Amino acid sequence: MNEPIRLQKYLAQCGIASRRKAEELIAAGKVSIDGQVTTEMGVVITPGLQKITCMGKVVEERERFVSYLLNKPKGYVTTLADPQGRPIVTELLKDVDVRLFPVGRLDLDTEGALILTNDGSLAQKIQHPSHETNKTYEALVRGIPDDHDIHHLQVGILLEGKRTSPAKLKMLNRQGANCLMEIIIHEGRKRQVKKMFSHIGHPVLQLKRTAYGKLQLGSLQTGRYRQLNSADLKKIFL
Repeated sequence: MNEPIRLQKYLAQCGIASRRKAEELIAAGKVSIDGQVTTEMGVVITPGLQKITCMGKVVEERERFVSYLLNKPKGYVTTLADPQGRPIVTELLKDVDVRLFPVGRLDLDTEGALILTNDGSLAQKIQHPSHETNKTYEALVRGIPDDHDIHHLQVGILLEGKRTSPAKLKMLNRQGANCLMEIIIHEGRKRQVKKMFSHIGHPVLQLKRTAYGKLQLGSLQTGRYRQLNSADLKKIFL
């Protein structure tokens, strides 16, 4: 159920007018609650339970767009349903009362940053190739790629008949006979990072996405999530 809200604030949220102008409309007797004109300032209404009209027209709420950043654990699928009965990522957002969908995908055994939203325009902008939204991954790979291997991926390789766009790579650390690599790409081909490293003979052992653009996981723990604000959303495209 929607929370109670002051009438002038509700009118402003619905795009009728600014809050100050909404107060003027109320004072002028142009707003009704359940068919009764009100000129009382600060009256509280409950959206969805009361019918609000302004100058004879029903006031309807705008769709509320929300977005969350989730640190996806392994073992969850990034779909809205799974015929195999595997856990789906939306099950992790326990206290969110809005139907969300994941932006893009992460494999079952891949963890890390995943945006979930109900804003189709935002999702399209993030995924459309023209925006070249960077995604940063940390890949634990078998063996130690040499400079030639790294350069090969940086300039682009042929995968399934199509050349990959230039990528940014750096070695973060060695872990015994293997190493942790950071790779930044803006493409979104299926299993692209894994295929790129396999192409140079250093298959991925573990994979984690750590950022969209400048929007980073930071200290967000595995399985946890947080709502994104306007500043966060801007970081995606930096």
